[in-house]
Amino acid sequence: MNLSLTRVASQLAGVWKELQWPQRLTLVAAGVLVVGGLLGVALWSARTPYALLYGRLSDAEAARVISALDEAKVPYRIGAGGGAIYVPADQVHAVRMQLAGRGIPRGDGVGFEIFDKPNFGISDFVQRANYLRALQGELARTISQLDEVESARVMVVLPENRLLLDRDKQPTASVFVRLRGSGPLAPQAVQSIQFLVANAVEGLKPNRVTVVDNFGNVLSANSEDNSMPGLTATQLAARRELEQYLARKAQDILDKVLGPGQAVVRVAADINFDTLTRTEERYDPETQVIRTQTKNEENNDTVTSSPVMPVGVSANTATETNATTAAATPVTNTRNRKTTTTVEYELGRTVSSLTQLAGGIKRLSAAVTVAARVEGTGAERKVVPRSPEELEKIRRLVAGALGIQLGPENTRGDSLTVEELPFEDPIGRELVRELERQQRWEFWTSLARQLGYPLLAVAAVVLLWRMLQRSSSAPDIPLGVPVGQLLAHGNGHGNGHGNGRPRREPLPVSGAGSGAGEETPDLVTLEVLNRLARENPVNLGQALRDWMNKGRPQE
Repeated sequence: MNLSLTRVASQLAGVWKELQWPQRLTLVAAGVLVVGGLLGVALWSARTPYALLYGRLSDAEAARVISALDEAKVPYRIGAGGGAIYVPADQVHAVRMQLAGRGIPRGDGVGFEIFDKPNFGISDFVQRANYLRALQGELARTISQLDEVESARVMVVLPENRLLLDRDKQPTASVFVRLRGSGPLAPQAVQSIQFLVANAVEGLKPNRVTVVDNFGNVLSANSEDNSMPGLTATQLAARRELEQYLARKAQDILDKVLGPGQAVVRVAADINFDTLTRTEERYDPETQVIRTQTKNEENNDTVTSSPVMPVGVSANTATETNATTAAATPVTNTRNRKTTTTVEYELGRTVSSLTQLAGGIKRLSAAVTVAARVEGTGAERKVVPRSPEELEKIRRLVAGALGIQLGPENTRGDSLTVEELPFEDPIGRELVRELERQQRWEFWTSLARQLGYPLLAVAAVVLLWRMLQRSSSAPDIPLGVPVGQLLAHGNGHGNGHGNGRPRREPLPVSGAGSGAGEETPDLVTLEVLNRLARENPVNLGQALRDWMNKGRPQE
């Protein structure tokens, strides 16, 4: 093994000595270029990717995060004007957990961590003030999490709970938000902030939360003073939501039938926002109903009784007095019975009360645009229109999905239009081309990263082989010249050992040898040179010199 290495080293040294200065410089430059390319590819492939640790940080919060990273000796990069911090991608989650354990980042202001440290002996006023500070800080941190909000401050005013004070006082709150960019905050986001603050403070109503941005605009409105604008906004939101819901229902069906992006549905809804209460009273003359019934009874009885005669001797004696008594008239008592019944009848009556709430659909209008069907590719690409039967099927399908009444049943005046038109989407095509361009770039970048080392290695081998092939080129030898004659002239100033420059003068064709009867050696031909190159491909020049030495005559 050592002999082989020594031989290779000697051969390389011999090749280096045979090279001219331009060849040596070229070889050194090629080696430096190959090594530099390999190192560049290695560094490019082995570079550490960085990922976002935290973004949208304030200066104070970013300073706390950077200080913690310096203590943990974690490499980092700062971007986005100091508001974003990047760390190695493989350490993002570990670093976040470490910082979370230390309470970093905790946002601007003071939160409920103010109660982490026990404070004995503080008054109720200080305790209440600390609670209010903590509540305001937590609300500000929560509002700052919105994408449109860079930072926020919350001020809450709580009325003092005293018996002698006015109990009608209610808490109020003010929110100051610093927006990202110059665009206004969406009304839905403003309402979200109002409800967020109102539900975090006991007794606070959303209409008592005022939101102001950094441009001095009042973003919230008091709904108690003027309820009509709020009601109109609510109506528009309800109408928009209903239209989007109906359009989405029809769009889902058409995407399944025709394919994604082959149809567009738009719906316009006329909604009745009036609340109606109707009372109806009906009388039926054919039906009679007893309304009142009265019954009166009167009883009168008459009784006649005979006179009673006295008992005894005097009563049976015929005297004047007795005769008068016997002739007395009888007694009469009268008894009468009377019953009176009074019945009052009334016609049948039906009373119905109907209350119609707001939100009913008065009328629906829908427009459906179907993309023209295209068949074939390239030069054979052509548009094939759909038949009226197919369009009618689509029309009935959409009408059923939206609940639109067609034909004689259309009492609301609903309308549905279905048209087939060619779609033009230059933005979509541009996006597709950009996506394809990006995919090609990623493909070639990945391919170059994977094939970089093999290609550089092959290039280095090919370059080295060509340099060796140039350096080992033998002197020009005329074909068909006897070897003895070549040896008689030597190999230049190096005595045949390759130390001198080869001789370029033309040689005579006549033979030369050590004696007259000596046999002429073999001629130098292409076949001989090819055979010698195959025997010793490492150094063709050395092989030629060895072969020439073998042909030298014996002394």
